[in-house]
Amino acid sequence: MSAHCQLTGRKPGFGNAISHSHRRTPRRFDPNIQRKRYWLPGEGRYVRLTLSAKGIRTVDAIGVEAAVARIRARGGKV
Repeated sequence: MSAHCQLTGRKPGFGNAISHSHRRTPRRFDPNIQRKRYWLPGEGRYVRLTLSAKGIRTVDAIGVEAAVARIRARGGKV
C-alpha cells in the first residue's frame, strides 16, 4: 500500500536516523495512513479511501461528499 493520503496529499518524508555515535543512515517518516470505507449517499455506494489521520478528521468536518469532490478535483480516482 502506498503511504499517500488521497485527500491531503501527505507523503513520506525522508531524513536520517542518527545513532548514539552520531552515525547517520537514511530513513523514511511515513504518515499515519489508514484505509476507511464511507457510504456515499449521492452515488448510493460505498467508497474506500486511503487517508491520513488528519484526512479522516477532515472528512468528519466537511462531510464525505465534499471530501470526494476535493479528491476528484485533484485528479484522484474514487
